[in-house]
Amino acid sequence: MRIRLDIAYDGTHFRGWAKQPGLRTVQGTIEQALARIVGPSAGGDAAAGADPRLVVAGRTDAGVHATGQVAHVDLDEQQWARVVTRNGRAASDPAGSLASRIRGVLGQYPDVTVSRTSSAPEGFDARFSAVWRRYRYRLADARAGYDPLLRHDTTTIRGSLDEAAMDAAAQTLIGLHDFAAYCKPREEATTIRTLLDYRWTRDATGVLVAEVKADAFCHSMVRALVGACAAVGEGRLEVADLARLRDELTRTSAFKVLAARGLTLTEVGYPADELLAARAEQTRNRRDRDDD
Repeated sequence: MRIRLDIAYDGTHFRGWAKQPGLRTVQGTIEQALARIVGPSAGGDAAAGADPRLVVAGRTDAGVHATGQVAHVDLDEQQWARVVTRNGRAASDPAGSLASRIRGVLGQYPDVTVSRTSSAPEGFDARFSAVWRRYRYRLADARAGYDPLLRHDTTTIRGSLDEAAMDAAAQTLIGLHDFAAYCKPREEATTIRTLLDYRWTRDATGVLVAEVKADAFCHSMVRALVGACAAVGEGRLEVADLARLRDELTRTSAFKVLAARGLTLTEVGYPADELLAARAEQTRNRRDRDDD
């Protein structure tokens, strides 16, 4: 039984998504909670005795938040039986009830939650079936001012930023390109991406908000993109410089990669159910890609 999990978290005190020995991570925290509910795998292969293993849509870095993260987990028959029957009673919606049970294990006021669980459609793969990911970045300048209540999800920068110039610069980056100049290189990982949307606006409080959407993101790409636009907003770079730097295909010190605290994964897009398996197969045939 494959279960889809919709997840949200404050990444401030996590060392990123991916499970790491001796470190507190989002994946490790949720897997531990799941293991308390469903137990280890009872399979007769190498996975026997192993805790449930999550596959995620986008592996976020340390300090990055999420309101729309998606993962899946495969449960064997015995594990699923523990979900279907609880305290000798059959659950009316076993897959859906799993979310509340996980929240119960996580406790009151946790910094990660599973907002929803459901039976995954045929062919669904949280990572490989995804067709796009959307991130939001919050940036406060002198006009917005510093709000200590927002310090965990908003980066602060000195001086006033020109949001019109930042938005114009963002528009020049949209499309299918090699974003090597905006990615932290990883061996054998492609840096070619389709940037579907990138725009800047100010919210009602004056905070600058970037919306960034792409088929996938390479490591630190979103934070580099917003750092480049911030440099334009400060007047240190011209609007045309961002596309020029992109096409030079090399990392540069012309702008800073901004802090993780301002970044939130807000949504993951999937095709219609009948296209999920085909999309997953298509993506697997490409080189593995690391998300921001």
